[in-house]
Amino acid sequence: MEKPPISIALEELGVPHKIFRHENPVTSFEQAASDRGQRASQIVRSILFRVSEDDFVMALVAGPAQISWKVLRKHLGRSRISMATEDEVLAVTGYRIGTVGPFGLPNQLKVLIDASVMLEEEISIGSGMRNTAIILKSADLRHALKNADVVSLTEK
Repeated sequence: MEKPPISIALEELGVPHKIFRHENPVTSFEQAASDRGQRASQIVRSILFRVSEDDFVMALVAGPAQISWKVLRKHLGRSRISMATEDEVLAVTGYRIGTVGPFGLPNQLKVLIDASVMLEEEISIGSGMRNTAIILKSADLRHALKNADVVSLTEK
C-alpha cells in the first residue's frame, strides 16, 4: 500500500506517528472521528488562507471549532483575508482539500496552531491521501512545527 506523503515527511523529521486508513469513504467529520476512535476535538483541520496575491498562511484548528475572521485578521495585521480556493490549496500545498496537513509542503508556509489543538494529547491530521489520516501526539506536532505560532484563533 502506498505510504502517505505526510507520513514520509514525518519519518524524515523523526516524528513518531501512525497511519490510519478508513475502511469506507469518509463522508463527515463525526464519522472520521468515530472511525479513528477519537473525539471530534482530536481531529485537526488544516485550513489555508490567502493573505495577499502570493502570500498564504495555514491555520490548524481542532474539531469543528470555527476560526474567527476578526481574530485572524488582527493576528496577521491585515484588514482583508480570504479562504484559499480549491485550486489554490492544491497549488500551494500539493494536496487536495480534505487531505491537507502541515508537512511535506512544496512551499514554505507560515503555520498558525490554534491553542485548541494543544488541549488534546493525541490528534489526527490529514495525510495527503484520501480516506487516510496521521495520528500523532500534539506535543510531537508542536515540536516538528518549530516555527509555528500557537495562538487563540477561535472565538470564545
